[in-house]
Amino acid sequence: MSETDFTTALRERFPGVTERPSLDLAAFNCPFGELRDILRFLRDEAGFDMLMDVTAIDAYEESPRFTVVYHLFSTSRHEYVRVAAPCEDDVEPRAPSVADLWPAGDWHERETYDMFGITFTGHPDLRRILMWDGYPYFPLRKEFPLAGHEVDLPGADVAERTGAKVLPAPMMGGPFHAPQKGPMSRREPRADDESWTETREKDAAQALPDGPRDFKHSDT
Repeated sequence: MSETDFTTALRERFPGVTERPSLDLAAFNCPFGELRDILRFLRDEAGFDMLMDVTAIDAYEESPRFTVVYHLFSTSRHEYVRVAAPCEDDVEPRAPSVADLWPAGDWHERETYDMFGITFTGHPDLRRILMWDGYPYFPLRKEFPLAGHEVDLPGADVAERTGAKVLPAPMMGGPFHAPQKGPMSRREPRADDESWTETREKDAAQALPDGPRDFKHSDT
């Protein structure tokens, strides 16, 4: 089934599906109540046999606040498709688990739960995968500060003995920018002035990760 064929079949089977703006691959917005049926159709009838990723979008002050996003791949046609569906609850967002459709959904959903706080109902073992059990925040939510929060160490006995905490990262040297060009290794947010990490101050040209920058037209 070609991209044109599966797109037509998808719309015929699920009239509520709409195209989602995308610059790289076929993408669709799906009604939340039909999400599992749509994903099953894409797997069984459209040949998208590999679940590449499960992630989410936090619209923060908008409603619906959270949108779950799935990236599927067809190993026979070498095609991708993106599927997005808004969660119905802004306070306690939930989405149906697809771990029974694709085994890879197990860890993908655990990561999205860990980072965004979205509960995947029906997941066989939904627990944190990056942060420790009991960590009180969700690091990819918009209200989470870039530097992080000060929290107790995950081991209560270690915290009691040392009196130490997990401290926020130092954030001197801002403002921060994420360059939109170049290799991914150089596209993480970086400070305009990184001289605070050195033993001696750099000049203006050396301090910038991509050379001199016109701050009025910086990459953000």
